[in-house]
Amino acid sequence: MAQGGDLDRLLRGDGGAWQDFVRRYAGLVVAAVRGVARDPGEVEDLTQEVFLRLCKDNFRLLRSYDPSRAGLSTWITIVARSTARDAMRRHRPVSVPIEMVPEGNLSVEPAEPVRKLKLPEALLSPRQREILTMLYDREMEVSEIAFALGIDPQTVRSAHHKAMVKLRAHFKAEVE
Repeated sequence: MAQGGDLDRLLRGDGGAWQDFVRRYAGLVVAAVRGVARDPGEVEDLTQEVFLRLCKDNFRLLRSYDPSRAGLSTWITIVARSTARDAMRRHRPVSVPIEMVPEGNLSVEPAEPVRKLKLPEALLSPRQREILTMLYDREMEVSEIAFALGIDPQTVRSAHHKAMVKLRAHFKAEVE
């Protein structure tokens, strides 16, 4: 469902098409949201928020879907994660005045700073560096990177693999 003519039916406001859409993509949305939620009780609320966002303003967000940039499942996954993350940022935890917290609970073990690897400038291509930054520093999923860069997810995987091969060879030679 929701491919080609079915998506057109949905965007024209066919109530049955919306029900079919929700049935078809609910599992995908739940899975995407589950990866962001802090506790299982939030999954249902966040899932509902994703579907509300998709149908809001006469399906404005769904109308922005561009099949030339990503498959519908990939696009919905990105929208679901983004919506869930935004909702989690807006959710403010219950706060307790600091003077009410026992002093022993405020102690923190010192943390050793994480040393970043220094890579030779010409070792990786700019695209490989960008993909590694998105994967490891920003902790983005392959589908999110592909969508952001306007490339196929397999291209992301391939660039990642080639970069890792170069890095392994470089550091192995350095150790030897």
